Amino acid sequence: MIIDKLENHKLYSGLSDRIAMAFDYVTQTDLANTPIGTYEIDDDKVFAIVMEYITKDIDEANCEGHHAHIDLQYMISGTEYVGVTTLTNQTPISEDPEKDLDFYDTTSSLVKFDTGTFMIFFPDDLHMPSVHIDAPEKVKKVVVKIKVH
Repeated sequence: MIIDKLENHKLYSGLSDRIAMAFDYVTQTDLANTPIGTYEIDDDKVFAIVMEYITKDIDEANCEGHHAHIDLQYMISGTEYVGVTTLTNQTPISEDPEKDLDFYDTTSSLVKFDTGTFMIFFPDDLHMPSVHIDAPEKVKKVVVKIKVH
């Protein structure tokens, strides 16, 4: 997992061409005014999902993981906690290979995710987004899905 301010994105663009494409999208798109939806960047290899939602109580959240994609998440507006932990020997409580989405009932450490910050989650990183800090809050963020192979 990587967490940093968007202004430092060039430090990570060299990780792969697809990650560089994802950062190009995030830095060159007016995301504050981009409607909710899915946007193709490089066919099915790199695509963005712009979303808005109300953060929730930690008791309503589970960790999720992906096998075929890296997530680059950027907080457009709002603040939330994201639970983070490493995939070791946890067993999924549900699996959806078609959506590349597994859910886990596991403990995690909470990290504050603020406007202007990005997080990168690799397949060995479990993450629990959308957790409110003091009270439910509306957030807008983009998740760029980056196919691993």
